[in-house]
Amino acid sequence: MKTILRSLLALCILTASAFSAPANAKPNILIILADDMGWADAGCYGADLHETPNIDRLAGESVRFTDAYAMPVCSPTRGSLLTGRHAARIHITIWAEGSQEGPKGRKLLQADSLHDLPHTETTLAKHLHDAGYFTALVGKWHLGDAGFFPETHGFDVNIGGTHWGAPQTYWWPYSGTGRYGKEFRYVPHLEFGKPGEYLTDRLTDEALRVIDHAGERPFFLYLAHHAPHTPIEAKAEDVKYFESKLRPGTNHRNAVYAAMIRSFDDNVGRVLSHLRVRGLEQNTIVIFLSDNGGYTGTDKQSGQTVPVTNNAPLRSGKGSCYEGGTRVPLMIRWPGVSVKAAECREPVTVMDIFSTLLAAGGVQPPADVKLDGLDLKPLLVNPSAKLERDAVFFHYPHYYETTTPVGAIRARDWKLLEYFEDNRVELYNLKDDPSEKTDLAKQQPDKAAELLARLHAWRGEVGAAMPTVNPNFKGKR
Repeated sequence: MKTILRSLLALCILTASAFSAPANAKPNILIILADDMGWADAGCYGADLHETPNIDRLAGESVRFTDAYAMPVCSPTRGSLLTGRHAARIHITIWAEGSQEGPKGRKLLQADSLHDLPHTETTLAKHLHDAGYFTALVGKWHLGDAGFFPETHGFDVNIGGTHWGAPQTYWWPYSGTGRYGKEFRYVPHLEFGKPGEYLTDRLTDEALRVIDHAGERPFFLYLAHHAPHTPIEAKAEDVKYFESKLRPGTNHRNAVYAAMIRSFDDNVGRVLSHLRVRGLEQNTIVIFLSDNGGYTGTDKQSGQTVPVTNNAPLRSGKGSCYEGGTRVPLMIRWPGVSVKAAECREPVTVMDIFSTLLAAGGVQPPADVKLDGLDLKPLLVNPSAKLERDAVFFHYPHYYETTTPVGAIRARDWKLLEYFEDNRVELYNLKDDPSEKTDLAKQQPDKAAELLARLHAWRGEVGAAMPTVNPNFKGKR
C-alpha cells in the first residue's frame, strides 16, 4: 500500500510540474475582446437583466476599471489595441467597410480613413512573436483585406479573421447573403461544424485548441468574439428564460440580447476553466474588455422591436463620443501582480494595454515609435494610484446614427465635445454629471476654451484627418 501511495504521490508531482510554468517564465497572455458590449451590460457594472456570473467572478479576481475608454467604433479600437497608437494617429477612425465611402448628402464629407492596418505599424502580436510567443487570433479581425490579414501582422494562427466586421449569422455554417446586401459572407476555418452549432461556442472551442497547441511556448491568444454584435441571435431556451425575467422599469429590455450575453459569459467561463484545468491560470494574464460602447439602435433585420441595449447611466451609445459610446468594461487579472476584487477609477485607454503587455513580455518597443499608451502595472499594484497623464482624446470625423462628426477630450473630471458641422462645443463635469445631462459651456467659457485649445493642439500633434465641407450639400449650412 505504501508503495502504491508513493507512486501516486510521485505521479501527482510529475503531473503538477508538467502543467506548471517555471517561476521565471514569460506569462501567457489572453485578451478576450467583446464586440459592442456596453459598459453596463455585465452584472459587475450594474446590468439589471443580463446575467454574467463568469465575468463577475473574473472581476472579483481582477482590477476592474470603471473609467476605461475605447474608440467610438470597432476597427479604430482594434488598431489602437494592437499598435498602442491612437486611432487618429494611425488614420483608422471608422470601421473598415465604412472607410470606403461615406454619406454624400450630409453637410460634411467624412475624413479619410485607412481600410487596411499598414505594415509600417508593428503590432503587439509581431513584438511578442519575435520574443518567442506563439500568437493566435481567434474571431474578428476587421483591419484589412487578405494582404493585411493577421498572418501578415505577426500572428502564427488566424481562425476566423477577415475584413468583414460581422457574421451573416451566428448559426453554422455562419454564411450566406441578404443581411449585408448581395455579398456572400462566411467565417473561415470553421467548416467542419454541424447544424445547431453556435458561433460563440465554436470560437471558444478553437481558442481552447490554441491553448493546448501552444505546448511549452508562452502564448498570446487574442480571442476577439463577434458577440454580442448584430445579428442579434441566441439560443431559444435562453431567450425564453430572459423573456420570463422581463419586468417594467429595467434599463435592459431585449431578451434575445440578454441571451447572447449569457452565451458569451458561458464561454468566458469555459476559457478560464480551461486555464485552471491545464495548470496555466497562475501564469496567464487575462484581460477582458469591449471594443466600444453598446449599440443602442434596433436590429430590425433580426426581427427586433426594442433597442439592443441601454448604456444607462451613461449617455448614448456606439459611434458617439458621449460616455456611452466610448466607455467600456475592462478588467485585468495578472496573478502575482494585480490585487483582487479591486476597483480603479483612473481613466485608462485601450492603447495602455499594448504598453502593459509589452512590458509584461519583456519587450522594448522601438525608440522611434510614438506610443499613446502607458503601462498600467502601477494601477494593478495600487488601484488608487494616478498615471502621468491628465487627458484622453477621441476623434470620430464621421457620421453614425448616434452622432455627427465630433472630437472630444476628457481632462480629469472635465469633458468637452466639439461638433465639426457647426463648431458647437459642449462641456460636462463627469464627477457631478456622469450622464452628461448639463452642458456647462456657457457657464464655464474659460474652461471650455482651455480644453478646446488642448483638443486642437492634440489633433495637430497626431495629424488627425478632418472632414471637409460638402460642396454639393443642398441643406442649410
